[in-house]
Amino acid sequence: MPFRKWLMAGLLLSSVAPAIAMETDATTTTTVAGSLVIMGGAERFDHREIWEEIVQLAGGPGSRIAVFPTASLDPIRKGNWVVETLNKAGAQAFLVPLAWRHMEREPHEVAHDADIIAAVREAGGVFFIGGGQERITRALQSPRGEPTPLLQSIWDVYQQGGVIAGTSAGAAIMSRVMYRNPDSVLETLEQGVRMGQEIDHGFGFLDHNWFVDQHCLIRGRFARALVAMVDQEFQFGLGIDENSAVVIEQNQYLRVIGYRGALVFDLSQAEHDPDLGRFNLTNARLSFLDRGDKLDLQTLEMTPSPQKLDDTRLDPNSPEFETVERPKLFFNDVLGNTAVVDLMAKLMDNDDPEAIGLAFDGHRAKQGTTHGFEFRFARDQRSVAWYTEATGGDDYTIFNIRVDIRPIRLPGPLYEYDE
Repeated sequence: MPFRKWLMAGLLLSSVAPAIAMETDATTTTTVAGSLVIMGGAERFDHREIWEEIVQLAGGPGSRIAVFPTASLDPIRKGNWVVETLNKAGAQAFLVPLAWRHMEREPHEVAHDADIIAAVREAGGVFFIGGGQERITRALQSPRGEPTPLLQSIWDVYQQGGVIAGTSAGAAIMSRVMYRNPDSVLETLEQGVRMGQEIDHGFGFLDHNWFVDQHCLIRGRFARALVAMVDQEFQFGLGIDENSAVVIEQNQYLRVIGYRGALVFDLSQAEHDPDLGRFNLTNARLSFLDRGDKLDLQTLEMTPSPQKLDDTRLDPNSPEFETVERPKLFFNDVLGNTAVVDLMAKLMDNDDPEAIGLAFDGHRAKQGTTHGFEFRFARDQRSVAWYTEATGGDDYTIFNIRVDIRPIRLPGPLYEYDE
């Protein structure tokens, strides 16, 4: 049976407005007054934009922010790094003593402490540091998955207009399902995921139609995000890169800040054939939002940054669209560092509207025949991009690249030495 086809159209180009819109009947699962700052990991403490944004959303200078070091095995030292960073940005942050090591009390006791619960509830924001996300969910829920009073106080902050922020593991817990203890990206493609093993339940602060993954471009995790989304029937997903963040206000209005950006996954028209026995996907759609770009999670209207709107538009529908003579795009390791976005950017003005990326185990391929995956990317009439150098680098916003994934066999050995 094919993967469930959701009743939603793909990206439609607007001829009169700079934004890109998708027709949808999707609605936000939970309307809240607060904000989320979902950080992809490895945020630099001296990169003030993200930290100042958190402080502002928490109420501005002097706002109280509760820092949860729960994911870390070195919670006091690493938690205090974040406390100091937020305080330099103008907050009055404090460390919540909820962790599995180096704390005087067990997590269950702390999660029911009335004074700590009150301090968190009265804060303007909450921050979860990185580490192991299962440590966060295990500490803030009962063994049966019920929320502790401390978790309820975090929800109170969010629903009353405060900010919930998190990096790496603190980002993973934002959606209703999270990666818990996965293998490598390639092994995840090969073996799939199981609830309670590779994936588990998150807290669901983010709209329930959306999945989120972190370290996404640097570590090639866009592919594993697709596996989890198919398994759990997510329509949409976000793959956030390191030293970058998405800010989501009222569970609807998203904007990208930081160094890089985030992938947007659209599986609303995708199909998956389980009869093939290995992971496959047809007609997935990928977009890349760069710093300054915006997205409406309800209407799915996307708007590039002002710098890109004032610069170069790459639109296959335009009579002025020009391609560049380049060799056919073929990436031997599509899971490599930022490879997927580099491929998408080059594809937008290449003579050939298709590109191929492979994912396979090079060591096994060197020994003999092995299996892998082909990722076929296509630029079509619904694809469009913007480009600018206004911020000092090559910055792209890319909308609606089609991706088809199929299992393959690579006859080996991959190479032999010249004699």
